[in-house]
Amino acid sequence: MKTTRSASPIDALRRRLGLAVVALAAGSAVTAQAQTEGWPSKPIRLIVTGPAGGTADTLARLLAEGLQQDLKQPVIVESKAGASGALGIHELKASGKSGYTFLVIQDGALSEAPVAQKVSYDPFNDLTPVAQLTRTGLVLVANKNLPFQNLPEFIAYAKTQSDGVDFASYATGFKGHTSGMLFGQLAKINMRHVGYKGSPPALVDLMGGHVPVMFDGVTTSLPLIRGGKIRALAASYPTRLQALPDVPTFKELGYPQLSKPGWFAVWAHPQTPAAIQQKLREVTLAHFRKESVLKQLATIGMEPGQPVTKAEMMADLKDASQKQAALLKSIGYQPEN
Repeated sequence: MKTTRSASPIDALRRRLGLAVVALAAGSAVTAQAQTEGWPSKPIRLIVTGPAGGTADTLARLLAEGLQQDLKQPVIVESKAGASGALGIHELKASGKSGYTFLVIQDGALSEAPVAQKVSYDPFNDLTPVAQLTRTGLVLVANKNLPFQNLPEFIAYAKTQSDGVDFASYATGFKGHTSGMLFGQLAKINMRHVGYKGSPPALVDLMGGHVPVMFDGVTTSLPLIRGGKIRALAASYPTRLQALPDVPTFKELGYPQLSKPGWFAVWAHPQTPAAIQQKLREVTLAHFRKESVLKQLATIGMEPGQPVTKAEMMADLKDASQKQAALLKSIGYQPEN
């Protein structure tokens, strides 16, 4: 005769725990579905921290096009320019919890600005990256009338200048500044920084011969490079840029320390429902892989973004912030008020 063994207390506990896990998973799925059901039911705002027609604005409008097609709601691009991105970040903090306000901004606003100046936000806790839109780099550009054609010739020229060589940047304390200082250390030349408020006035002085070279963003220098008004010497990017295939990278030329890319992303308030963030991420990544969008990115000198995770983007931000802080400390820089 077969006997039936009654379940032990441990077996019973295991069974209850298993049922609890299944119930929790089912509950999470229901919660996620509830969070996105009916979303969006009204227009979405995309905040940008640059002026109309700028890089962030252009990318936000590309993103808005994709969101409108997929989510069937209007998407409004709104500029909150100023204070190195702080105005836009504060707008996201104030309005982003509901899942109807997001931010398009470059990583440098979070990895560079907080170590270059005093800010009233926490770059690692007040907002969260959702999806990378594009990657980009800096390019060392020069006045076209100076007696050098490439980076080795510029280094040789700089070493003949007893007082060193001036270089411009679009903002003191930011990557355009520290890239010049780092390059000077690596190449053993005296690079003297001249800070400007934005790329346009610096590029005007570069063309006018008031400063010989500048570390600038590809998007702002590209039209002048293509027009033959300034000369590109080297790009700060892991590989040759699609927009500048004939311009070597610093890595190729023996300076791998100057190869880290920057990137633009769409960001959310950390308390935006996770399911909404995930839906936004899926739509964004799909749209920025379309051939028509990739062609538009190429025209402004942008490389496609990568499908990196939030954790990977945050880790990259923290690493970049630490390196930027170390570079500024090495030159005795003090954060501006």
